[in-house]
Amino acid sequence: MTDPARLSFQQALPKFSLLSRSYCHLCDDMFIALRELLEGYAQETRLDALRDLRIDVVDVDADPQLVAQYDELVPVLLSAEGQVLCHYFLDTPKVREYLSAFR
Repeated sequence: MTDPARLSFQQALPKFSLLSRSYCHLCDDMFIALRELLEGYAQETRLDALRDLRIDVVDVDADPQLVAQYDELVPVLLSAEGQVLCHYFLDTPKVREYLSAFR
């Protein structure tokens, strides 16, 4: 049986969507940089759950609406609420600010 306190903590974890595409080295770089940021932030804050946080990678080219909106900005990192946190390169201060709401 899942502990209710643990379940509510897991539901309160940040969520990210990375709008990406095949053969995009900037997309790969942003994914790696985000993983490293989450690992470091987990160590700093002792929020071990951040180490295993899933990053939803979305193929922007699979959805014409996403292409119309984000084509030239890829890679784009979105919060669970759909807020653009950064594009092209990881904006570490902005992502850390977003993560601080979950401490």
